[in-house]
Amino acid sequence: MDYTLPRENRRFFKEPFGPLYSSVDDAMDVIRGRMIIAVGDMVTRNLLIAGITPDVAVIDGITMRSPCRETPLIGSPRTDVTNPPGMLTDDLIAALKGAVAAPPALIYVDGEEDLAVIPAVLAAPEGAVVLYGQPCEGVVALLVDDERKKKAEWLLSLFEKSDEADQDF
Repeated sequence: MDYTLPRENRRFFKEPFGPLYSSVDDAMDVIRGRMIIAVGDMVTRNLLIAGITPDVAVIDGITMRSPCRETPLIGSPRTDVTNPPGMLTDDLIAALKGAVAAPPALIYVDGEEDLAVIPAVLAAPEGAVVLYGQPCEGVVALLVDDERKKKAEWLLSLFEKSDEADQDF
């Protein structure tokens, strides 16, 4: 089932979903020794520069609406999916579930990967970390726990479902 975020609900996605760090280096205490799911080209690139290969990376070749000339094409098995802006598609959700179940993995999104944080949190095991960039501010590092999963479920409830099929997270 595909999900579309209505314009009136986009305001709920402006604030960081968790603790904001000025850089990946500043978030190392949260990151070390955990499964890491990176959402975004620059976050993935900055992890690689810091010597950390994420277990799952979700990238789209775009940074702040411009082509990312430093797209981190890491050596993990790659899955290509389509995910239009403002949406979460079945393909992206399934790719995240598969990647979390069998890391390492690179998911390359044709479209936009920004909202992938929600299904990433829902697919991740407790204790994993989901990282994503907060434009012009830093990196958000979400330690996945029951509270974060409940918030991700609430955020997902703000989307409109495009069909009546039942999606199981």
